[in-house]
Amino acid sequence: QVQLVESGGGLVQPGGSLRLSCAASGSISSIYTMGWYRQTPGKQRELVADITSGGIPNYADSVKGRFTISRDNAKNTVYLQMNSLKPEDTAVYSCYYWSFRVYWGQGTQVTVSS
Repeated sequence: QVQLVESGGGLVQPGGSLRLSCAASGSISSIYTMGWYRQTPGKQRELVADITSGGIPNYADSVKGRFTISRDNAKNTVYLQMNSLKPEDTAVYSCYYWSFRVYWGQGTQVTVSS
């Protein structure tokens, strides 16, 4: 079993920044991918970004150049630095861990509004 604990969501004005964190604990594999999805009511869940054990990131086109994903393997933690936030970034952001199976965090609300 793997447990994921997320933090860092909240309310921010357009153009602002937030940093999300997701810490994994439990039976952590030596090779795994972690990342973030987001979802708003009435819309399909969207992959925001993920990063492999080797540090290779992958981003949705909608966040390229604004969001940066990184990881600290020693802490089994992934970070999502979100800059130049837009109202359309408002969503529940959920962290995931994938090795032999997928585990999900509880989700954290990000609201971009003036």
